[in-house]
Amino acid sequence: DSRERIVWGVGTTDAEVVVVGEAPAAGDPEAARWQGGNLTGKAYTSRASGRAVRALIADAGADPAYYTNAVKCHPEGNRELRSVDPDVILPTGKHATLSVFALADESLDGFLDSVLEPRETAYGTVIPLLHPSYQAVWLARLDHTRESYLAELRAVLETAGTGD
Repeated sequence: DSRERIVWGVGTTDAEVVVVGEAPAAGDPEAARWQGGNLTGKAYTSRASGRAVRALIADAGADPAYYTNAVKCHPEGNRELRSVDPDVILPTGKHATLSVFALADESLDGFLDSVLEPRETAYGTVIPLLHPSYQAVWLARLDHTRESYLAELRAVLETAGTGD
């Protein structure tokens, strides 16, 4: 109730897929135009990570999706999973994945080993993704190209029942 600078999720609330980022983009909350770091006040709308993750999700055929953050403002929990009630949750990065699992009273042993590995929780199927800012580094280390990562994401989403 005391939060004044919340960065809201964005997307259709009947989405089958929810993409969970770590936190709002960096910014100065005391600035006259601050609304979540990138001036929109909405999750995953920045030019860098926002465009990268939205392109990945669209290319995987999982649009329309709902985009939110594990931390709404510094800090806030994620009540939106209950209201959207998705089939699939795609947390982007280690911290978002840990937050989603903690919310579902689950634990995580080794983030990198969990990437693209579906896991059933009380909130739906959780499929951890690499954070867009780190894909360039980690895709090759995980023996992926963007194309093979995308192909595996498509296959996992199809198996989870979100594909056409």
